Amino acid sequence: MARYTGPKTKISRRYGVLLGGSPRAFENKNYPPGMHGPKGARRKVSEYGTALAEKQKLRFQYGVLERQFRRYFEMASRRRGITGLILLQLLETRLDNVIYRMGFAKTLSAARQLVSHGHVLLNGRKTDISSATLKIGDIVSIKGKVNSRQLVERGLDQTQITEPPSWLLVDKEELTGKVLSIPTREEINPLVNEQLIVEHYSR
Repeated sequence: MARYTGPKTKISRRYGVLLGGSPRAFENKNYPPGMHGPKGARRKVSEYGTALAEKQKLRFQYGVLERQFRRYFEMASRRRGITGLILLQLLETRLDNVIYRMGFAKTLSAARQLVSHGHVLLNGRKTDISSATLKIGDIVSIKGKVNSRQLVERGLDQTQITEPPSWLLVDKEELTGKVLSIPTREEINPLVNEQLIVEHYSR
């Protein structure tokens, strides 16, 4: 399945929670998309449909493909601990998401583009792998080139109201960030019930 490139607000309206796109557009049309969307309440959904929707919400939130998402779930299920929480942590510590959380880009797709275009260094080395999973002590920095710094400074201007999470240490002058800890569930504050996703894959 190819990556979704359509209207992000439409996806938000489908699942009833803002996953991307303009918050204003979502507020103006807070009903499901389609010709029957404005006519009434959301239809009843089965247990399977509810669990599937939770999985899709999380997948769209982090912008990963179906195959990628399943691979993350399999990684989480092999590790010791709570599978749902580990899944959230694996997704949250992706390089593109960390750059987004640091405020270096306004959107997750813009953060992914920074990586794929070679503007980002991970522990001092150039990388173009946006799905790289970061661990405690990893340092993200921006290349010293003028255009690289200008792109990130523009992102910081657009996200200056948003504070980076406590598990990240960000130096906005040096354009660097460091992973201080693996985020807890409270720090991630997910939009989904991850236990339903575990049950979905356990069927």
